[in-house]
Amino acid sequence: MPNFDLAPWPEIGRFVSATAVPILVIVLFASVFLGLAQRFLDRLVRRLIDREAAEGTARELSAAEVERRIDTVSGLVVSLVRVLVVTIAVIMVIGKFNVDIGPAVAGLGIVGIAVGFGAQSLVKDYFNGVLILVENQFAKGDVVRVAGVSGIVEDFTLRRTTLRDADGVVHSVPNGEIGVASNLTRVWAQINENVSIAYGTDIDRATQVVDDVGRAMAADPDWQDRVIEAPHVIRVEALGEYGVTLKVEGTVRAEERWAAPGEFRKRLLAAFREHGIEIPRPQRVVLASDPAAPAAGKAAAAPAPGSAPAAGPIPDGEDAPARTTPSGDRGS
Repeated sequence: MPNFDLAPWPEIGRFVSATAVPILVIVLFASVFLGLAQRFLDRLVRRLIDREAAEGTARELSAAEVERRIDTVSGLVVSLVRVLVVTIAVIMVIGKFNVDIGPAVAGLGIVGIAVGFGAQSLVKDYFNGVLILVENQFAKGDVVRVAGVSGIVEDFTLRRTTLRDADGVVHSVPNGEIGVASNLTRVWAQINENVSIAYGTDIDRATQVVDDVGRAMAADPDWQDRVIEAPHVIRVEALGEYGVTLKVEGTVRAEERWAAPGEFRKRLLAAFREHGIEIPRPQRVVLASDPAAPAAGKAAAAPAPGSAPAAGPIPDGEDAPARTTPSGDRGS
């Protein structure tokens, strides 16, 4: 048996008890903590997204999409916690080697503050991206309005959203800039039309024609799966300068919010033409003069030869001409 009282056993014992065992405890504790944190965070994220999928805007997502969102958000949160725990564990392990880590910790603190100020917008982008993902505010393929631009969502990451507008221009929007996200293709959309008819038109008859057009469109095999509620007149909206305005509303699937109103207006124009219902338009009155009129007027005004001039108004400041009477007849 070796004599543990002789060198180098006492130094080895002190190293094991003062350094190796604490390091082992630190590593073991960090590993256990990371395992528990991963399970807890995964369960927390799953519960949040499952609740959103059941009650919130994500309820139309498929099970595969919900699972993919859970994996994405859970992986991000666990990665952040892992970096934090590993950094603390490494600093504690270095301290067990009797290395003065005070300046290193102070330096890391200063660097952390500087990076925090410089990267706060980046952190905001990622945090807002997580919320967008959890709440299912929009997804790839949706038409949205965010941060003053609108278009189809072509790509979405936790840091930024990429849109392509109607002109084909691609916009990259940091998620931290998204304060309000307006989704134009979520579940259903409203047909909201103002239809004007000329004064003198039978309102009830015009209303019946509009409602018949809406019902016919909803019954059309090409549109019956896309129209949820047939367009119909709900009220007289206004009495305008040129005619009466009828408010027409209906409900269609969200992706048909542009095609359905165009189809309805096309059918309505044909129905108005068929039933003789006039759409008001501004009236213009044109005054035209006959070129022969001035010459005719001048000819009428010229006196005939040998005739007395026509009586007319007497200019101011002139005496009236003496009127002569026949011989033997003197005016009194």
